[in-house]
Order: sequence, then C-alpha cells, then structure tokens
Amino acid sequence: MASTPFLSSSVFLIITTILTTANTATLKMSLPPFPHRPSTDRHQFLKNVTTSSLTSSVLKVPMVYTDDGYAISLDFGTPPQTLSFYIDVGSSLTWFPCCSESDCGPTNEFPTFNPTLSSSTNYLRCKNPKCSWLFGPDVASFCQTYCPDYTFPYDGGYTTYGYLLEENLVFPHKNFPHFLVGCSSTNPYLGFLKGVAGFGRRPESLPSQLGLTKFSYCLTSRQPLDNETNIKSTMWFETDSGSGDTKTPNLSYTPLYKNQVASKPHLQEFYYVKLRNIFVGNTRVKIPYRFFVPATDDKFGGTIVDLSSSYTFMERTVFKLVTEEFEKQMGNYSRAVDYITWFNPCFYISPADYKRINVPELIFQFKGGAKMKLPMANYFSFVRDDIACVMIYTDINGLLPVESGPAIVIGNLQQQNYFIEFDLANNRLGFAKQICV
Repeated sequence: MASTPFLSSSVFLIITTILTTANTATLKMSLPPFPHRPSTDRHQFLKNVTTSSLTSSVLKVPMVYTDDGYAISLDFGTPPQTLSFYIDVGSSLTWFPCCSESDCGPTNEFPTFNPTLSSSTNYLRCKNPKCSWLFGPDVASFCQTYCPDYTFPYDGGYTTYGYLLEENLVFPHKNFPHFLVGCSSTNPYLGFLKGVAGFGRRPESLPSQLGLTKFSYCLTSRQPLDNETNIKSTMWFETDSGSGDTKTPNLSYTPLYKNQVASKPHLQEFYYVKLRNIFVGNTRVKIPYRFFVPATDDKFGGTIVDLSSSYTFMERTVFKLVTEEFEKQMGNYSRAVDYITWFNPCFYISPADYKRINVPELIFQFKGGAKMKLPMANYFSFVRDDIACVMIYTDINGLLPVESGPAIVIGNLQQQNYFIEFDLANNRLGFAKQICV
C-alpha cells in the first residue's frame, strides 16, 4: 500500500512533526489588520454556486476545523452510526475506527464503528470485484475466502490496518449502499482519533464510489490562529451535474491533471494544477520551470491545492527565491532573524505600525491566466505581539520525513475565504475569493 502523500495527512501530523523535531517557539497568532474583502454578496454567491445546476443533486456536508485538521461526520450502517473523518484529498481509502464484539463498549476512548450492530454490514470476499481495487487483479490467486487485511502507512510514522467491509453510507434523503470502507484497529497509539475520508483518484475513493461530478468547499477564516478549534465550514458533493462542461458562474478555472512520470502510487493520487508564475507584489519570481511540472519519484516538482495541509509548502529553492523577494520589498521593516520558526521571513512590527503595514501581494498564476490573489490574512500573520511572518515554509535541514513530491503545496490557510471547486467531470479546479460562512 502507498503511504499518504506529502502533507496530505491530517494537520496534527504535520504540526506534531514540525514542533517536535525542531526547537521552535510556541506560536501565538492573531488576525492581520484590514484584510481585503471581496465585494460580491457572500450569501447570494454561495446560493448561486449550490443551485447553479437545477438538475443536479447537491449534498451539503458540514465541515469542522479542530486542532487535528478538517473533518466531516458521516453515517454508516443500519441503523446509522455517526463517526468523524479527517478529509484527505491525497489518498483514496475511507476507513473508520472499528471494534469487535469483544472490545466494543463504554470503555472505548473515542467513537468506533460496531459491525455487529449493523444489519447492512457485508464482510468483503475475495471474489468481490472491489477486493481488487486495493490488492490488484490477481488477488484471487492468493485469496481464498475473505479479502486480505490492509495495512496503510501515513507520513509521520503512523499506520492503520484492518479489514474491508461493504456498508450503507447514509445522507439525509439519499443512501449509498455497498460502500467499500475499511474497518481499522482502534489502537490509540497509531495516532488517529478519527477515521479518514479519502478523496483521491482511485476507485475506492469517496468521490468515485458516490459518483461525484464535483466536490467543493468554502473555508471559514481560522483567524486568530491561536484560537482556531471547532471552526465550522461547508463542503458540497454534486452527484449528477446534468450540465456538461458548464462552468460555475464567477469562478476562475485551471486544469487538473495527474503525475504521468512517477511510479509511486501516492504521487499518482494527487490533483495537480498547472501553476505558471508566482508574483510577490508586481515582481514575477524567476522560478526554474522544472519545479512547475510533476517530477519522478526521487525529485520535487509540480503544484497541488491541498485541503489537508495547514500552510503552503515550497521546495527549498522555490522557498528561497520567494522569501528573498519578500525581504527585498519589505526592507523598511527590521528582520526578526533570531525568532525561531518554520515560517520566513519574519519582521518586527510594533502595534503602532499596524495600520501602516505595507505587505506585497502574493499571487499564484495558473495555466489559462487564472490568478489567485491572496488576501493578506491568508499569508501574513502575527506570531507574537511584535513579530509577523510570511506563512509559508520549507524543509529545514531535512527534518521533514519526505524527500520528493510536489514542489509547491497550497495549504488550507491560504485557501480560507475562497470557494474551491474540484470539477472531476471536466478535470479542472475552480476558485473565487469569497467570505465563507
């Protein structure tokens, strides 16, 4: 089994890795002053988005941000059992913490699924075609009765293992029977207190099994970042667009594509976008082209938009070029070079200067000309009362547990107050600046 892609596991895995492998300071973050607000009426915009196709079937799914990352609640079984799932757009298997008849009960430390209480549980057999989704077309040659147990490693040294079920996935007014789901060990030392909902490209992913033509989300602001638990946002699942290649009004689009040169399965899961330029203010940062295209298994290359990653990651060469341009354009501010953090550059800024902060714009330009012009709140934040940093980071001295993958990962902080649409039917990403509610 492939590991979860770089920075695509839950946010707590990233932060735990970062803060326990470096002598970093405790971050206290607050809202930068005067973030740009778009003029579009927020309620009407979101209403238009979710009703843009009159023949579509749109499922609205509440999403919450906790210390561990973005999660949704899903109902499995008959009668339904409600469980929480971290959202991972870089892996495909959906699984929940599971218990057996002997170890289910009130002593469990966190919610688990009990197959014995569901009349719709079906233990997956070898001859079921879904068994080959995880174990390949030759699984029948070594499988006799039930589909083999799975072991799925994640970045940061975490692993989940268990067996496969078919189960009812229940939404209000809509039921998806025979959904393939993993029933994982409840061992708390594996690092997971929830399940994982896989939104990747493979047949076992949640979008594939539900037949989604689109999934989209609008991330409510997490500011201030030192008090960012239980923040509610929204996802939408569209199961029948009926609209061909019609674009959602007011969205800018850029193509989605696969990594065609890597052989590692987890690199083939990613939804890559064709980033063409990065601007700091009016200056185009001269980034070597090789970092804009997906790379082979042993190199960094390409760009993904990742819901599961906390902040934007840039490969060291890219990071150096971008941060040096910020330093050049913010030369009037004193650098906080002694402040230990993964974010860079950082500056001493007194409260009296808040209204006069002049931070250059950070702009991502994609193939086709679409531009994501980030509001200042999405990339520049105070980490102490008198220190503010550009909220992007890189691998410092090889401390991150990866040596290849996307060269640029646009994280969820940078996506807050944007409507983001993964148009799977037309293989494109749509986005628009929007105050999310």
